[in-house]
Amino acid sequence: MTTAAPQDTLAQEFVAFAVETGVLRFGEFKTKAGRLSPYFFNAGLFDDGLKIGRLAQFYAQRLLASGLEFDMIFGPAYKGITLAAAVAIELARLGHNKPFAYNRKEAKDHGEGGTLVGAKVQGRVLIIDDVISAGTSVRESISMIQAAGATPCGVTIALDRQEKAAENGQDLPWSAVQYVRDQLKLPVVAIAGLSDLLQYLQTTSSTAVSAHAAAVHAYRDRYGV
Repeated sequence: MTTAAPQDTLAQEFVAFAVETGVLRFGEFKTKAGRLSPYFFNAGLFDDGLKIGRLAQFYAQRLLASGLEFDMIFGPAYKGITLAAAVAIELARLGHNKPFAYNRKEAKDHGEGGTLVGAKVQGRVLIIDDVISAGTSVRESISMIQAAGATPCGVTIALDRQEKAAENGQDLPWSAVQYVRDQLKLPVVAIAGLSDLLQYLQTTSSTAVSAHAAAVHAYRDRYGV
């Protein structure tokens, strides 16, 4: 499974948290694939200590519950850098101290040099990111991890959009998460998915928020997997 179960308390708490903090917004937003989406998830707005700390708790709880075994965390630049550090701190707080590393967008030719920063990339490496839009970042991370002599063992994300991937303007029959799972052969652990967002919209007491349920349902009907 790449997303939370239908009656998943952790997923519902996460969606509520994302909505309350303004990270998950409703309206009309253009996606990377050129679609007009009725919601937008911007992990860059987990922008203070309390928010990023709470986000890390969600990641850590989901990872520990998944049973996925890994030796270290790798965060692809740029959003993955903060996520890797924050989740490593939370896992250590829970008694699971894991090293973490990340990459630079451009190689450094002085000091320690290279493109990788942090702990030595070795063993079973978990890739962390906010979402998987096309799988490009995951493929790049896999290449860097393998080049270092380590083994990618999985990917963890905050939100699985559960929608068809697109290529050259054409919809594909699979989602980016399904591509990573089925083609790249890596398990994907998501805190929540589109199905959880829909459940939240159906049960929330906020009429201002629940008013967007029909638009999100229609989007899923058109682009969902």
